[in-house]
Amino acid sequence: MVEAGVGAALEWAVAVIAGYLLGSVPVAVLVGRVHGVDPRDVGDRNPGYWNVKERLGRRAAVPVFAGDMLKGTLAALLALLVSGAHTSASGTVSGASAAPVYLAVAAAMAGHAWPVFAGFRGGRSVLTFAGGIAVICPPAFGLAVAALVVTALATRSFAVGARVAVFAIPVLQWPFAPAGLVAATGGLMCLIGLRFVLATRRH
Repeated sequence: MVEAGVGAALEWAVAVIAGYLLGSVPVAVLVGRVHGVDPRDVGDRNPGYWNVKERLGRRAAVPVFAGDMLKGTLAALLALLVSGAHTSASGTVSGASAAPVYLAVAAAMAGHAWPVFAGFRGGRSVLTFAGGIAVICPPAFGLAVAALVVTALATRSFAVGARVAVFAIPVLQWPFAPAGLVAATGGLMCLIGLRFVLATRRH
């Protein structure tokens, strides 16, 4: 019993530390540096995909989009691996893997928002959250992508489609996961809300 508890604590520690360090990689800042721009000092000062796209164009922003998503995905996959890769028939994380994976994604989001490698001045963690959801609940992620595409085509706005997709994720997850995990996903979304509130107050 004691050994099992120690093992679980170690898994959680690995998930949190690795997740935070992965999240702290300042992809937008690194891309901006190549182009002689710090996205934290221009536009809305958010070091993320949207601001880089507005300042430097879509092509320059592609690696930011991919990199910020990968931070959440890699953090979740690492936690899934060290915790025994427990998933349901739909591929949704379950059992002993649920807590470490959620902690890893939360830590990656915190790292993106307050990165140790970039003076704790980070972004809003939306793409990192999305990347984590791809591992947490693959069916919900796929449905969210479909919702994004349909909404973007209907409104002719990728931004509107992205918002609809993100806010729909807990609802889309509901058929594939227990209520506790859906609530945990809502908790991850609260981190995004907190970051937006803090950014608004700063400006």
